[in-house]
Amino acid sequence: MKYFRSHILVCKDPDCIHKGAHEVMDALQDELVAEGLINEIQVLETSRIGNCWNGPEMMVYPEGIHYTNLTVDDIPYLVEEHFLKGRIATRFVEPEKSVKDEELGAPKSKEIRVVLRNCGKIDPENIEDYIAEDGYAALGKALTEMSPTQVIETVLASGLRGRGGAGFPAARKWSFVAAKQGSDKFLICNADEGDPGAFMNRRVLESDPHAVLEGMIIAAYAAGIKQGYIYCRAEYPIAVKTLNIAINQARAMGLLGKDILGSGFDFDLEVRMGAGAFVCGEETALMASIEGKRGEPRPRPPFPADSGLWGKPSNVNNVETYANVPQIILKGADWYASMGNEKSKGTKTFAIAGDVNNTGLIEVPFGISLREIVFDVCGGIKDGKQFKAIQTGGPMGGCLPASQLDLPMDYESMTAAGSMMGSGGLIVMDEDTCMVDIARFFMEFTQDESCGKCTPCRVGTRRILEILNRICEGKGRHGDIETLELLCKEIKSTSLCGLGQGAPTPVESTLKHFREEYEAHIFQKKCPAKVCKSLISYEIQPDICTGCTVCSRNCPVEAINGERRQAHKIDPDVCVRCGICMQVCNFNAIIVN
Repeated sequence: MKYFRSHILVCKDPDCIHKGAHEVMDALQDELVAEGLINEIQVLETSRIGNCWNGPEMMVYPEGIHYTNLTVDDIPYLVEEHFLKGRIATRFVEPEKSVKDEELGAPKSKEIRVVLRNCGKIDPENIEDYIAEDGYAALGKALTEMSPTQVIETVLASGLRGRGGAGFPAARKWSFVAAKQGSDKFLICNADEGDPGAFMNRRVLESDPHAVLEGMIIAAYAAGIKQGYIYCRAEYPIAVKTLNIAINQARAMGLLGKDILGSGFDFDLEVRMGAGAFVCGEETALMASIEGKRGEPRPRPPFPADSGLWGKPSNVNNVETYANVPQIILKGADWYASMGNEKSKGTKTFAIAGDVNNTGLIEVPFGISLREIVFDVCGGIKDGKQFKAIQTGGPMGGCLPASQLDLPMDYESMTAAGSMMGSGGLIVMDEDTCMVDIARFFMEFTQDESCGKCTPCRVGTRRILEILNRICEGKGRHGDIETLELLCKEIKSTSLCGLGQGAPTPVESTLKHFREEYEAHIFQKKCPAKVCKSLISYEIQPDICTGCTVCSRNCPVEAINGERRQAHKIDPDVCVRCGICMQVCNFNAIIVN
C-alpha cells in the first residue's frame, strides 16, 4: 500500500463541474508536479462535498480543511500556503460557527449521516480507504460472532425498513427467503433509481460502494444466499464503473467468492445494467429484465420470496437499505433504533429540488417535520417568496400544502396525508407554481413510462393526461373534475403494479388541496399562478413604457408594435406568451394577466 501525507478530494458534482472543477483539478495536479509534491499528495475525485453552490470545492485530509469558491488562478497560492508552508489558506475557507454562536442560540445542523457517512471522505475506488473507516468490520463480526438467525434478529430489532418506498421491514424479507430450502436463492440490489431529480442511490454507489457490498454480503449470509445481482440503470456509468472496481477489489481480498474470511460461506456478486425503463424499479419488472426479458411487472402473489428470479426464492432491497446494514451490525440495534420515531427508525436520505435556497442531498432522522426540512435544513424559499406545496415520494407522490408542513416525515404520516415516502425525492414549490400544471407534468412522465401491460394504466393514464392538457389549454369542461376523480380511483384499484397504482396520486392530492385552481382553469378560464400559456396574456402598461423598443426588437414573433419613445402594444392574437419581452424590459412595464 502506498502512503500519502495528504489526500485532496475534489468535488465533481455537476454544479462544481459547471463552475470549473475539471480545470481546477488539472491546475492542481500540474502545480503539484511543478513543486515536486505529486508523489506525496494524492488528488481524488468525489461525487459531492456539500457546498456546490459555492464551488468548485475540495476537502484536504487528514486536516479536514474545506476549501470553496476556487479558481485556476488560486491554485499556485493554495499549494504554496497549505502544502509547502503548512499554513491553512484561510481566504478559501468558509467561516465556522464558534462555540459562542451555539451558546447564543445559533441552530445546529439537523442532519445525521449514516448512509452518507463516507461520501466525500474516502476514495470510492480504494478498498483500503473503506477498511480504514471500519469497513468490512461488520462482516467479520457477523461471520465470526453471529449466526444467520442472530443477524436477522439484530436487523429486525433495529427497525430498519426498506428504503425503496414501501417501508417493509428489511430483515423480515430476509427471514422469508432464509426459511426456503435449497441453495438456488438470489439476492438483488435495486439500484434502478428513476425518479426525476432523485440521486440518493447514485451518490452512495459513486462515493461509498463497499458499504452497499458489505450490506449485501451480510444479508446474503443471513438468508443463506450464494449469488447476488446489483441492477443499476445504464444512465449511471460512473456508478457502474465504481461498483465493478469495488467488486473486483472485494473478491481479490477474499471478501467475495468462495469461503469468505475462512468462514465457509460462499457469495458472489455481479452488476446488471438496466435499459432506462422507469417501470423496472418495480421488483418483478426488475427481475424480468435481469432474466433478459422485457421489463414488465407480473401479478403478486407469488412474491419474490417464494418465486422470484428464475422462479427461485429471491430478496430485493434498494441501495440505501443495504448501506445501513453494516452500521447496524457494528454499532447495535439499540443505537440505530435511537434515531427516528416510534415506527420509522434511523435516517433517510432525500434529494431536494425546486424553489428552496439549498437544493441537493440531505440525510435526516425520521420524524423530522417537513417544515424543518424546508426552512431549517434547506434554508427556506428562494427570493423571499411564499411556500406553496411540497411533493414527496417522486412522480407517484402527493403534493402537500402549507397546512401539512408540521407533519413528521415518516411512512405512516405520509400515507395518511395522501402522499408517500417513496425513495426520497422532495420537490418544493413556491407561490408561482400552478398545481394543475404540476399534476399534468407528473402524469405525462408516468404515462410515458407505463409499460403498457395492463389496460388501467396504459389507457387510464392517457385519458387523465388528455383531460389535464385540455384544462391547461383553457378548454376544460363541466364534469372534468368528477371524471378525473373517478379515473384516479379506478386506476389505483385495478392497475397491475405500483406505477399504475401510484400514478394518480399527484392528481388526487392536487384536487384535494388545490381544487380552487382546477375550478379557476375550467370555469373562469384563468390560471391563478399565471403559468399556463393559453390562460394568460401579456400587457404593456402605457404609463410606464418609455418606447425604448427593446421588447419589440427581442420579440421572436413580432407581436409588439409601437413608435420609438411612444408606448408600445402587444397583439394578443400573435403573441405566443414566451415571456421574453418581460425578461428584457428594463422598466417593469410589462405585466401578466
